[in-house]
Amino acid sequence: MLGEMWSFKGRYKILHMTWFAFFLTFVVWFNLPPLATTIKEQFGLQPGQMGTLALCNVALTVPARIIIGMLLDKYGPRLTYSVLLVYAAIPCLIFATAQDFNQLVLGRLLMGIVGAGFVIGIRMTAEWFPPKEIGLAEGIYGGWGNFGSAFSALTLVVVAGALGFFPGAFELATGDVLNWRMAIAATGIIAAIYGVIYYLNVQDTPPGKVYQRPASSRGIEVTSVRDFWLLMVMNVPLTLILMVLAWRLQKVGFLNATGFTVAIVALLGLYGFQAYNCWSVNKDLLAGRKRYAPEDRYKFKQVAILELTYIVNFGSELAVVSILPAFFEGTFGLPKALAGTLGASYAFVNLVARPGGGLISDRLGSRKATMAILTLGMGIGYLVMSSIPSLRDGLGLPAGVMVALAVVMTMTCSFFVQAGEGSTFALVPLVKRRITGQVAGNVGAYGNVGAVAYLTIFSLLPMWLGGGADPAPAILDRSNVIFFQLLGVTSLIVAFLCFFMLEEPKGSFADFHEGEDPNGAPSEPALVGSVLES
Repeated sequence: MLGEMWSFKGRYKILHMTWFAFFLTFVVWFNLPPLATTIKEQFGLQPGQMGTLALCNVALTVPARIIIGMLLDKYGPRLTYSVLLVYAAIPCLIFATAQDFNQLVLGRLLMGIVGAGFVIGIRMTAEWFPPKEIGLAEGIYGGWGNFGSAFSALTLVVVAGALGFFPGAFELATGDVLNWRMAIAATGIIAAIYGVIYYLNVQDTPPGKVYQRPASSRGIEVTSVRDFWLLMVMNVPLTLILMVLAWRLQKVGFLNATGFTVAIVALLGLYGFQAYNCWSVNKDLLAGRKRYAPEDRYKFKQVAILELTYIVNFGSELAVVSILPAFFEGTFGLPKALAGTLGASYAFVNLVARPGGGLISDRLGSRKATMAILTLGMGIGYLVMSSIPSLRDGLGLPAGVMVALAVVMTMTCSFFVQAGEGSTFALVPLVKRRITGQVAGNVGAYGNVGAVAYLTIFSLLPMWLGGGADPAPAILDRSNVIFFQLLGVTSLIVAFLCFFMLEEPKGSFADFHEGEDPNGAPSEPALVGSVLES
């Protein structure tokens, strides 16, 4: 596969067009941070208001990933991705033409839906690549597409400067002239154009292959009563994290007491609605009117463990990328620009680490062992990173050498984190083929659950340690140590679950996916559960 990867034919054309679709969704989703200072200055926003915009950017991503997973299984990745890319222009144009803070908030809320695009390509890639090559293919899709966030950071300021002579440009106090409005609008327009190109140039499946759909995409289909109750439990954190987001919006003054109460009631209603839909899909199983043939069963604990792995790898990545520049700046007294550059080293590893994790999963011969070992390495890596402040004080090395050592530690840990992400989604398409979209949506949503949970804890640590509103450097150092220890310990716990509870999927390295005809003839779509009447 490695030799053929650079061709633009057949399945490799689909792979390249799909990772670029994901790349564009991340360029759009992360188009605020590079221009945040300019927007803050033009609107006169307070730090709390900027924090609100950042929260709004992820608020709808959790439910959107689940909903898009359902739509994906029903309508296929070609249509779903194309519609999402065209939709991306709407929040970009709302944000780019905003005249007050409330319009900015509306634009960022709607932008969170674009961040759910990742799950679509997981199934598209799985349809075109066999199980034995799925790790590398999904790793390339995830790793190269994820680089869209770094691309935004590197290019949007330059683009905004180049567009500075157009109407709507804003002059900063430094004298620089940036047209942030046109730069953000351009990302959405480019995504929409590519959405049309994508629809005209891809297909859901290779010729002669049938796209398998669940009988209902209202909720995840399970194959045992015990799995249904585990599904109900695993849906709880998805609602709780949205409650945490509502609480944080209240703390920054965006929601008043009444608005917060309404939000909590609405979220409880959302959980009830989601539970009802899951019951509706599985009611015959729960009533004993349906049972599944052994070959058509799967264990939902596989999904649950993958959700936990994505909390500790992708969730921690989003959190660490957010705090690394400030960590380097505060720990070593570096200038902001240099600290930001060093912090970006964590994200750059994604280009090779995530495909590398998928490749290791393909070559090692055990996807379970790959997942467990990479998660273990990640836990150890975070514990090593927690020792950086003490090493700074204890080794007595020159400052430049200590910074270089810290960067090496960071990038090594980053490899395990992002390779772990690749190995997670080498497993996702192998759980149950016809609900791959919903599985990918739920696992992807848990990554955002992890990010919000970790960042909330990180923001509260200085206060818990008695630092008050303006914590001393010693308190900040202690907060950083505890934060990385938390990341390490949670990773080690999940690694234990992978070693002892995760199971190797059937056909992990087969030439054909579940339900495909080895002779090449189109297979019939599986009926729900290959049901046997009891």
